[in-house]
Amino acid sequence: MINKLCIIGVGLIGGSLARALKQAEHVGHIIGCGRNAEHLERAAGLGVVDSYDTDITTAVSDADVIVLAMPVGSMNDVFAKIDPVVKDTVVITDVGSVKGNVVRAAQQNLVNRLDMFVPGHPIAGTEKSGVEASFAELYHGQRIILTPLENTDPNATRVITDMWHAAGAEVSALSVEHHDEVLAATSHLPHALAYTLVDTLAHMHERREIFQFAAGGFKDFTRIASSDPQMWHDICLANKDALLDMLHRYNDDLKHLTDAIEKGDSEFILNMFNRAKSARDQNC
Repeated sequence: MINKLCIIGVGLIGGSLARALKQAEHVGHIIGCGRNAEHLERAAGLGVVDSYDTDITTAVSDADVIVLAMPVGSMNDVFAKIDPVVKDTVVITDVGSVKGNVVRAAQQNLVNRLDMFVPGHPIAGTEKSGVEASFAELYHGQRIILTPLENTDPNATRVITDMWHAAGAEVSALSVEHHDEVLAATSHLPHALAYTLVDTLAHMHERREIFQFAAGGFKDFTRIASSDPQMWHDICLANKDALLDMLHRYNDDLKHLTDAIEKGDSEFILNMFNRAKSARDQNC
């Protein structure tokens, strides 16, 4: 059990974790932290957090566990601010979708407590954002990837593993590099494609009719384009190299399909679609 938990960034992800841990009775007190007092007041009013503070140094000073649940672009500043003021025994983790960028920020700014840092990423979420969208069951049966470093204290890893188990999640471990490669393919690329498709259609003169007559497949594919743009902007830049590799791969395959359609190459098109269907049916 965690006696005092500090969540920095009480939105969908942080708020859902708070709700889940309260429901599981795995936490004594949760303090929320962020820059927007009105937002934190709503979180307290909803019962997601027990108290809140906009001063990060005050909020984390006596916390036993700190969860960083804000955009990855903010990690540098947060690590630098909390490093001098946290307890010696504090365990720190994050929920960022990119791990290489976060780890580098920790190595540069979390000088005194790096061994108590357990990088993490919950593979869960919705297209909605904000604490009002949070719910306790978000992590039930979902996978959480931890990427502990060579010098990470094993006890710190156990604390974070137990926390996610209490939230109903399954915990896996990957290296930092492998995590970012996998997520570039399975999450970051699909989000980039969804945003691009919607933006392309929105620039067309017939956009009103296009969106009016969009069928279920379009809505299913582009649902994630309703996600937080700032968060995904940060993710694209933070995982630039791995995402660019996937974008180049996808562009090559899209060019092959474009050429096949231009040439009327029925065999190529059908084989590609059959391979895709088979892969999807067998693995998802």
